[in-house]
Amino acid sequence: MIRATICEIIKDDKLLLQHKAAGKFGEGKWNGPGGKIKPDETPEEGVIREVREETGLTILDPRLNGLIDFYLGEKPEPDWSTYIFLITEYTGELSANDEGELRWFNLDEIPYAQMWQDDQHWLPALLEGKKVKGTFWFNTDGTELIRHELRIE
Repeated sequence: MIRATICEIIKDDKLLLQHKAAGKFGEGKWNGPGGKIKPDETPEEGVIREVREETGLTILDPRLNGLIDFYLGEKPEPDWSTYIFLITEYTGELSANDEGELRWFNLDEIPYAQMWQDDQHWLPALLEGKKVKGTFWFNTDGTELIRHELRIE
C-alpha cells in the first residue's frame, strides 16, 4: 500500500489545482498537489515537502481533514491510503515544475469533469471545512469509479 497526501490550498475563494503532466500518475487530470509519503515521514511532513516541491509554497499549519483509501480492482488491501489536507496559510510564490501546470480556480468553477471521479463526492464537503473519511473502488486501470463509502463529519 502506498501512503500519500493530497493538499487542497484555498486563497481568496479560489482553489489551487495542478494539471498532471504526461507520464505522471493521474496524467491529464486536475488534482490538489501532493504525493507519496516517504517511509520516515509523518503525513504532515510529507505534505509540507510535496507542496514545496510541486508548487514552491511552504504551508504553515497542515490540518488533516480526511483519509481516503483507494482500491484499483477488488483486493483485500487498498492500493493507496491518502491523507487529505485543507490549507489556508502558506508563504512563498507559485513556481513552475515538471509535475504539471498550476492554476487557481474559483470555488464555483472547479473542473470536476477533468478530475478523478471520486473528487466530486468528497471535495465539496472538505471545502466547507468538514472532515471526510472514505473508501473508493475503481476498476483496475483507475478509469471508472465502481463504488464508494463516505463519511462526512
